[in-house]
Amino acid sequence: MHEPLPYRLLADAVLLLHFGVVVFVVAGLAAIVAGNLRGWRWVNALWFRVAHLGAIGVVVVQSMLGRLCPLTVLESWLREQAGGAAYSRSFIEHWVQRVLFYEAPFWVFTVAYSVFGLLVLATWWRFPPRRRSPHG
Repeated sequence: MHEPLPYRLLADAVLLLHFGVVVFVVAGLAAIVAGNLRGWRWVNALWFRVAHLGAIGVVVVQSMLGRLCPLTVLESWLREQAGGAAYSRSFIEHWVQRVLFYEAPFWVFTVAYSVFGLLVLATWWRFPPRRRSPHG
């Protein structure tokens, strides 16, 4: 039998990582638009824009293929190893899951992710990323 506490802590850590990715994708788009309107140069850094596009790109492709996010799968497995429903939910699990997970048909998420991905692509056209110039 597994010791439940380490698995619950790891599951909570995965949940927080998942939340961080969501914040990066959503806040990243807001930062790109706001930053370009306010003259923030860092929002067009190529590394930032590639990471941002890559993150939402993975989400869109996964949803179009009908696949669950690997972070969701890992967290679920860790929670099962911890004894699943036999244990009450932690503070982190309770609140972060409330923010991250909604009940809706899978196609709703596919459409939402795809539209968001198109918005990210539109920012590439409207506010293209820039490589750092050799002169700073």
